[in-house]
Amino acid sequence: MFIEQGVHSENKFWKYLIGSAIIITTSFVGQVPLLLGIIYETVAKGVPYPSSTEKLMHFFDPNLTLFLILISFVFTMGGIYFVVRYLHNQTMLSVTTARQKIDWNRVFFSFSLWSVFTIVSTLIFYQMNPDDFSLNFKPVPFAILVVIGMVLIPIQTSTEEYVFRGYLMQGFANLAKNKWFPLVMTSVIFGAMHLSNPEVSKMGNIIFVYYIGTGLFLGVLTLMDDGMELALGFHAANNLVSALLVTSDWSAFQTHSIFKDISEPQAGLDVILPVIVIYPILLYIFSSKYNWTDWKEKLTGKIKMQENKNIIK
Repeated sequence: MFIEQGVHSENKFWKYLIGSAIIITTSFVGQVPLLLGIIYETVAKGVPYPSSTEKLMHFFDPNLTLFLILISFVFTMGGIYFVVRYLHNQTMLSVTTARQKIDWNRVFFSFSLWSVFTIVSTLIFYQMNPDDFSLNFKPVPFAILVVIGMVLIPIQTSTEEYVFRGYLMQGFANLAKNKWFPLVMTSVIFGAMHLSNPEVSKMGNIIFVYYIGTGLFLGVLTLMDDGMELALGFHAANNLVSALLVTSDWSAFQTHSIFKDISEPQAGLDVILPVIVIYPILLYIFSSKYNWTDWKEKLTGKIKMQENKNIIK
C-alpha cells in the first residue's frame, strides 16, 4: 500500500526531521528573488517596506507578485526530490502512488471534476449576488496570468501534496505504525501552514475548519486511493481556477482575475459547507468510480514494518 512504501527499518523518523529541515531551507532559498525585489524597490526607489502580508500582496504588480511567490515552490520541489532520493534512497514514484506508474487519468478526472464545480458554483453565486463582484478582466494581464498560473500553480500545489500527503504521511507512518495518526497530523499541519494567510485575519480562526478539513479530505483521498493522483488533481484545480476566476483585496493570491470579490469577508456557511457537504459528496463520487472498500482498515489500520522495494541501491 502507498503509505507503507516508506515504512522500513532504514527509514528512521529522525531522517524525516532532517529532511523537513532541508525542504524548509530550500523554500527559504526560493524566496530570495522576492526578497531581492523588495530590497530593490525599498532601497533604490524609496518605497516603504511592506510590514504585513496584506501589504506584501499589493507591493508589486499582481502578476509579478504571483510569479515571485510561486517560483519558491520550484526550489522546494527540488528539495523534496533531493531528500527523497538521497536521504531516504527512495524513488519519487514511491511517495506519489502505489501503482506501477502515475495514473494521469485519475489526476485529470479529479482536476476536471473540481474545475467544473468551481466554475459553475462561482457563476451561480455571481448571478445570485452580482453586487458582491466587480468585473476585473483585462486581456493582456489576464493572458500573462494564465501562463504563470498554468506553469507554476500546479508546481505549487504538487509541492504541497508531496510534502504533506506524500513525504510527511509516510514519515508519520514510520513513527506511529498506523494510518490514522499520519492522516490527522498532516491535516493539522497543513491547516497550520495557512496561519499567515490574510484570510485568517479577515475571517478569524474559524477558517481553520476549512483548511484542516481540506487537508483531511486530501489525506482520505490519498489513503483510500492508494496514491496522490486524485489529491494532485483536486489541489491544482482548486488553486488554478480560483486564481483565474476571482480575486479580492484580502485573499492569499492577488491576481488579474476575471472577477473581483468586493464583499465584506465573513466566515459563514461557505467555510463549513465544503467540509460537511461537498467533500463527502466528492468522496462518494470517487469511491463509486474507483470501487473503494475497507475504509476502516485503509484509514485507521496498523502498519507493519516491511522490506522496502523502493530503495535505490
